[in-house]
Amino acid sequence: MARKCWIERNKRKAKTVAKYADLRHQLKKEKDYIGLTMLPRDASPTRLVNRCEVSGRRRGFLRRFRLSRIAFRQMASHGLIPGVTKSSW
Repeated sequence: MARKCWIERNKRKAKTVAKYADLRHQLKKEKDYIGLTMLPRDASPTRLVNRCEVSGRRRGFLRRFRLSRIAFRQMASHGLIPGVTKSSW
């Protein structure tokens, strides 16, 4: 499990990105790069980290399911993810 402060920090960054999204778009459209540098660093969407919804882990993240590989395997084995079955051949 990731530390709570890391998860909360990422949520705070997501709020900041959403808050400044329209302004960033407008400044980019006008090519006002000085105005862009005046915005907070966390207003950039590249500062967000993909984190697992269950454990908060950021490495081994599967975008389609928004889970880490470990949480995905555990939930799939228990049949908690619809449409996912263990393959065999």
